[in-house]
Amino acid sequence: MTTDAGESPLTIDELAARAGVTVRTVRFYAGKGLLPPPEIGPRRVGHYGPGHVARLALIEELRQQGMTLAAIERYLRQLPPDLPPHGLAIHRAVVASWAPDAEETVPRRELERRVGRPLTEQDIERLAAMNVVVAHDGDTFRVDAGLLRLGVRLLDVPLSLEAIRAAREVLVEHSRAAAHELARLFRGEVAERDAQDVKSLSAHMHPLVVQALLTTFQRSLREELSEWLTGSGTG
Repeated sequence: MTTDAGESPLTIDELAARAGVTVRTVRFYAGKGLLPPPEIGPRRVGHYGPGHVARLALIEELRQQGMTLAAIERYLRQLPPDLPPHGLAIHRAVVASWAPDAEETVPRRELERRVGRPLTEQDIERLAAMNVVVAHDGDTFRVDAGLLRLGVRLLDVPLSLEAIRAAREVLVEHSRAAAHELARLFRGEVAERDAQDVKSLSAHMHPLVVQALLTTFQRSLREELSEWLTGSGTG
């Protein structure tokens, strides 16, 4: 048995381990309707797929941001019911960007437990190229918790290590340029306000700006790929 994404289904214990929570937590979220029911397999065993993993990761991210259970329920109700795992992952990335960088230092065994699979040296090298992990001391790594899930999803994408590094340089260069220009634009708006007003404006603008950048980038990338594919088909 495999899921629609071609991955082997998970038991509730495996789902909990993949998400770094307890089985009790999974059952609690399911009981509140935050997680869809599993597919029931042989011997009445529940099977969970990528959608459950992505949704559980989003719930945990919202919880870590300090949202109440009621607020999480409202957030999830606003999402399209058929949102695929990668769509949930995008939402989680946006939510994670509201908080300060969350880096941890973990041994390789714990890193592999969190991603739910053994990691080869090539996997580690690719994650390092994406700046998701950084070798720290011996067999331990500094991990960007906000990027880890997305980085793991990209491990099997057929891109060379050189392409990953080049793509990261492009993203860093242009995101810094955009951040610099936006900061310059907003600086004039807050120049005459007191510190509390500045903090309030920053807290409200940060998620809005991130969402706007994400939406604009997705649209631009889709248009670029469409033009490229159209040109390839007629060339």
